[in-house]
Amino acid sequence: MTANSQMVTIKGTRDGLTLRLNDQCSFDSILEELYDKLSVNGVDDGQPMIRVTIQLGKRYLTMDQKEMLKRIIREKQKLVVEHIESDVITKEEAFAWKENSEITPIVRTIRSGQLIEVKGDLLLLGDVNPGGKVIATGNIFIIGHLRGIAHAGFDGNEEAVISASYMKPNQLRIAGQLSRAPDQDAEGVYIECGFIDKQDDAIRISPLQDVLKQKPDLVSFERRMLNG
Repeated sequence: MTANSQMVTIKGTRDGLTLRLNDQCSFDSILEELYDKLSVNGVDDGQPMIRVTIQLGKRYLTMDQKEMLKRIIREKQKLVVEHIESDVITKEEAFAWKENSEITPIVRTIRSGQLIEVKGDLLLLGDVNPGGKVIATGNIFIIGHLRGIAHAGFDGNEEAVISASYMKPNQLRIAGQLSRAPDQDAEGVYIECGFIDKQDDAIRISPLQDVLKQKPDLVSFERRMLNG
């Protein structure tokens, strides 16, 4: 069998191993070749667990099929599957992705005891008063005062950010992390942004322009606004 006709290609990377699965053959053939290859290339018991990324190409697998892949890899080697990547998704997954990537614009003041919750990004033109709360699965952008509670990345997205013209919240939450605003008062009106600093693994507040340098993907927000 030539290299081009291999059904399973294993490549070492800085982060572990990448398994590329041929998307033009049957799933049973993939399992058979994967089983054989992992049986030949052993790993010593003393070595640490190796992280694995599986690339499916234009192949879609059910949850049961993914579990079969993971089980074979776990049983044959000291490997742990960290990611399974595919170029295709179901209609349901596409609709969920669309819903979670949309921007919901709201023009109002969120008063004490009121709650706004959206899927995707929230663009609020107004204030969040003390005792008010806004929640989004994506980013939160507030053109106004944030004095209440804001929770971005509600479904676990640690890349989400919270931005406000005046940042003095009761509480900030991003994914599962929690923080409060700094003690110092803001001078004038400028955009501040709360985000998870990967170095400190904690929520930090910085001017929006500084955050954009670290998170260039936020420019997609502008593109979606212009195209929407």
